[in-house]
Amino acid sequence: MIQWSKEIMIPTDIETVWELFDGEQIQRIMPNVVEHKPIEIKEGVIGSTYQQTYQEGKRKETYVVTIIEYENTDQRKHEKIEFVLAKAFKIQTTFTLLKENDQQTTLIYSGQNEGINFLGRAMLKLGGKKNNEKVVNDFVNLVRDEALKDS
Repeated sequence: MIQWSKEIMIPTDIETVWELFDGEQIQRIMPNVVEHKPIEIKEGVIGSTYQQTYQEGKRKETYVVTIIEYENTDQRKHEKIEFVLAKAFKIQTTFTLLKENDQQTTLIYSGQNEGINFLGRAMLKLGGKKNNEKVVNDFVNLVRDEALKDS
């Protein structure tokens, strides 16, 4: 299993950053997600499901994302999702935004990727921590850059 947690300060308001996690804007911060459509939207958000299609090169994977935690207040925005990718990985990711003041937001991006069969566990070992760190760093930097374009 690979786990990660990365925290960065984004010099803009919390609402601007949070809007990037909306389904209609998700491709700005997750450019490889080529499709994101609701399957079932639950009242209170928790339990809502979305079908996502992820493309890397010519390979496309479609999977169902479930929201398992959700909070949306003036001071704190939080969403935890989980999905199974390629029948080999169970992935959970958490996005937490904390309002520091009107022009500063802390983004905490954390998660885990667990191999759920032999192939998944072997691929995680081969993928290595360095590659995962790069993916995590690239993601938080992209969120910051996109939020600054809107502020």
